[in-house]
Amino acid sequence: MPVLHHLPPELSSFVGRAGEVEAIGEALAAGRVLTLAGPGGCGKTRLAIRACRKWPEVFWVALERESGAERVAHRVADALDVLLPSGIDPLPALVAALRDRELLIVLDNCEHVLAGAAEVSAALLAGCPGIAVLATSQAPLGIAGERVWRVPPMALADALELLLARAGAEGPQARSAARRVCDRLDRLPLALELAAGWTGTLSMAQIADSLGSPLAMLDGGARTAPFRQQTLEGSMRWSHDLLDEDERALFRRLAVFEPGFTADDVVALTTGPAALAAGPAAVAGGPAIATGSAGPSPGSAALSVGSGALKALRGLVDKSLVVADTTGAAASYRMLGVVRAYALDRLAAAGETARFRDRHLDLQLDLLERLTPLLDTDRDTWRARVGAAYADIRAAIEWGLSQQDASRARRLAASCGWLWHLEGRGGEGVRLLRRAAERGGDERTPLQADVLAALALVGDTGLPGIEAYQVAYEARELAVEAGAPAAARISRALTAVGKLMVGLDAAIAEAQAARDEAVRAGDAFVADSAETFIGLVHVLTDDYPEAIARLEAAVAGPLARGDRGIATLALSWLALATARTGDLRRAGELAEQAVRTAAPLRDFHWTGSARCILAEIRILRGRPAEAVEALAPIDRLLTDDLPFITGWERTKAMLALENDHPAEAVEWCRREGRWQPEPSDDGLAPETRLVLATALRRAGDREAAARTLRALWEAPLTDAMPRIRAGVLDEQALLARADDPERALRLHHEALRIRIDHGLVLGFLASLESLADLNKLRGADETAATLAGAAERTRADFGAATPARGDFGDDAAEPVRADFTAGSAASRAAAGAEAARRPVSPEDAAVERGRAMDVRTAVAYAAKARGPRRRPDAGWDSLTPAELSVVELAVQGLNNVEIAARLFVGRGTVKTHLAHVYAKLQVANRTDLARLATQRRTPS
Repeated sequence: MPVLHHLPPELSSFVGRAGEVEAIGEALAAGRVLTLAGPGGCGKTRLAIRACRKWPEVFWVALERESGAERVAHRVADALDVLLPSGIDPLPALVAALRDRELLIVLDNCEHVLAGAAEVSAALLAGCPGIAVLATSQAPLGIAGERVWRVPPMALADALELLLARAGAEGPQARSAARRVCDRLDRLPLALELAAGWTGTLSMAQIADSLGSPLAMLDGGARTAPFRQQTLEGSMRWSHDLLDEDERALFRRLAVFEPGFTADDVVALTTGPAALAAGPAAVAGGPAIATGSAGPSPGSAALSVGSGALKALRGLVDKSLVVADTTGAAASYRMLGVVRAYALDRLAAAGETARFRDRHLDLQLDLLERLTPLLDTDRDTWRARVGAAYADIRAAIEWGLSQQDASRARRLAASCGWLWHLEGRGGEGVRLLRRAAERGGDERTPLQADVLAALALVGDTGLPGIEAYQVAYEARELAVEAGAPAAARISRALTAVGKLMVGLDAAIAEAQAARDEAVRAGDAFVADSAETFIGLVHVLTDDYPEAIARLEAAVAGPLARGDRGIATLALSWLALATARTGDLRRAGELAEQAVRTAAPLRDFHWTGSARCILAEIRILRGRPAEAVEALAPIDRLLTDDLPFITGWERTKAMLALENDHPAEAVEWCRREGRWQPEPSDDGLAPETRLVLATALRRAGDREAAARTLRALWEAPLTDAMPRIRAGVLDEQALLARADDPERALRLHHEALRIRIDHGLVLGFLASLESLADLNKLRGADETAATLAGAAERTRADFGAATPARGDFGDDAAEPVRADFTAGSAASRAAAGAEAARRPVSPEDAAVERGRAMDVRTAVAYAAKARGPRRRPDAGWDSLTPAELSVVELAVQGLNNVEIAARLFVGRGTVKTHLAHVYAKLQVANRTDLARLATQRRTPS
């Protein structure tokens, strides 16, 4: 049985055309585009529904609601449940996602978005060999490789069967008159349906007489007019002339909808939104917004106040000018595209376009106002209801922004900001909100503050760089001045995010102020957003207990009210904080919950960010294949022009390192800076710069790695990020390992000290493995074996299925694992009982001692295990490698601050080293030290 996705219901029987259905089905093939072309009403859609059923899997993409060609790719993506990036050309991502699929895509009603349909079809034809495209359009798409199948009028026998069946007419006289109707209407299915709709009023003979000559129905130039005008427009004009005044008025006015509508919409359009006050039904036809009961069924208010409008609607349905779909819980209605175009002409001819476009705009404003309470209680439902009406909302905004008084459209755009923020519509939202802000000019009003705040909100996920936060700062100032408290609160929370670029302390102070202000005002969203951001900053500063406490508190509210964006962010960072406390299993569960929470949003940014953290945790667990799987739904959509996803490039770099592709990792890290006006390594996030240094070292560019580490150590933000400082020291040690193992040992121990001081539990594993490896290199086999065993135990306790690679991916400890842990255990297991009776070697015993240690015990052991010291108590030979490094730089004239930066230590550490040097060499100051150093270098 074929799998059919989104096929429209066939609300009436299908008559005739068996040969044509067969021919179309045979013409469909993978890697081909077939267009059913013909005039409106010739039956293209019904033919497509029938012909496509022979394919194993079909996705139907209805385009009648789209008013812009640029949305065709997004409609295809929606139908196939494919995520697309916002703000860039979606076609490469769409092709990438469908490249290996085998299915039929039907693009129905392409004529008004012909350019978009042609672009999508051409791209699929070129890049997806397993996909076939069937398009219906009044005109061919005009692309290379397209096969055009012109849909002819029905065969006379089929046309007669259709007309008589729809009319319910029988007998020789009816059949003879029906033949005249078929001839005069060129046997077009829609025209015949329209004619049959009048059989309750006129006999078949009267219908045929009323038609006269079809060409006479046109206002001149009939024989040179397009085929559609010679037939369907004549039929519609004839049908329109037979409507009563109420039906004619409703017919043209309904054309303002895009294009679907409900019974409530009909009443509100004809009498104004206030008419629905008689009942609580929402304008969009959804369930009542009520806290204590479900309320009346959709349309109940309309039934009580709009009987006249509903009577006229019934007449339009009866006459086939409006199509009714009663298969759902509430009936919905629509006009076919060509019928709507005719109705719009009638609306313009009546001089009513502005009046009813304005009323349509009022309806959308009324809808948003009615649904506003859901933003605080059930944001999922709010998003679904507003999303269902989005085509009308967008059209109303576009109309209103083009008028002299754009204030209502600006209000509507500001109210719609939440939808653009929550779903993957950031590009369109930014465009419309920028227009709304421009129409506000220099006014200092609450409305302008609302528009700017909405632009900042949408820009937070829809714009790269700092633009959104600059707008947020401007919106905050204006909102405070103009008295727009809600805009002031959300803008302040966004300003706090922007202050990350100034410093962590400034960011957290602003976020705390935003949270406190929101709590006082009862603004749950801003309060939870600010609390989540505060938790995020605590993650950045490696205060994981505080981060976990704040993020756990910030998750409950957003989850309860369906605020999926904030909930996703809080869960993702909670997962990362949990991972860094050493509980990788629980962290993986939280990250998976974050991905599930984001999924209904179908938003590239939220979903991508959550999947990045899930992939990072899987990398930390030593599961690169599962990390690839986590990234795959987003990865296959990406092109060279990547959208903005927090942490995406860094995660890809970590994965490249895990797969031993350091040069690829370098490229990924540097791509993070593509949004900068002048990209440089210094502009990358500190975490990314650390991964970059690792990648450069492993790629063999030691000098670039050292420069990157030095610059990262000196960066202002690094002072507040102990995890990064410890990582820098580890990387510096790995650079020094071959030439100066004593210095490497000191640097690893300094990294361990930082991790102990700040509770960086996950980093303990990196320290244990690095120190095990270095002690093995220095010949301290027993110490190395103990640390290797402890590292193996720690990996198991943390939930790392295979040997982890520290915080950011490293391979330094691999030799120790082979020599001590895996090797010794495997050999004993293979030898069986006989091996068990042999004497246990000191190294094997040390490994077992290490395996018996929990992580805290292991770390305490590692901190003390500096290896043998064979230095005298005084003189040059008594100086440690660290002290010698300080002396070398001191005699060059560097001060303590400069020495600290060069050696990646604190200024207090430099001062302590110098004090020890003065005591061991019995000198009083730098001058004496320099003189003594010069004498030592001068031959006697």
